[in-house]
Amino acid sequence: MSESAGVYAKSLYSLSAEEDITVALLEEMDMARDIFHSEPDFVDLLAMPSLSKEERTGMLDACFRGRVHPYLLNFLKILTERGLIRQFAKCCQVYRECYNEDSGILDVSIVSAVALTEEQKSALKEKLDRRTGKNVRLCCKIDPDCIGGILVDYQDKRIDGTVSGRLSAMAEQLKNTAF
Repeated sequence: MSESAGVYAKSLYSLSAEEDITVALLEEMDMARDIFHSEPDFVDLLAMPSLSKEERTGMLDACFRGRVHPYLLNFLKILTERGLIRQFAKCCQVYRECYNEDSGILDVSIVSAVALTEEQKSALKEKLDRRTGKNVRLCCKIDPDCIGGILVDYQDKRIDGTVSGRLSAMAEQLKNTAF
């Protein structure tokens, strides 16, 4: 990601925090990101240098004026004018990271061979809440290659409790053992 796009996202977060509109802007950013994702030609058009800045920002006005907060609309215009509109999804990610940090939220990725029950998710969330001191939000995925157990990823930590992970560790130990 462009460093300046991250700086812009952090600036937008600071402004929205001062105005106490972080949640509303987060929801609107997600909506705009989804629109850009579903209409990549629109993003290409916004990034087209052969169109004047006025034409490109006018398209943003036509699409978003009255649907999003003026701060977000102006943010999109700045990204467009600076040639950074393709970085909007990353800006959303940086904004969410700032929000999560301020709100004590930690996103945790869980991978298991089969779907976890609601009771298992709840127990896992409670353990991770206690362990991290944060309000954990689980993102569960299924990967049959795990064979069994779970893989937990958050921040820069990985807890591999999968059968495939244990088998790999055993294979590595056997490979490094001299007979």
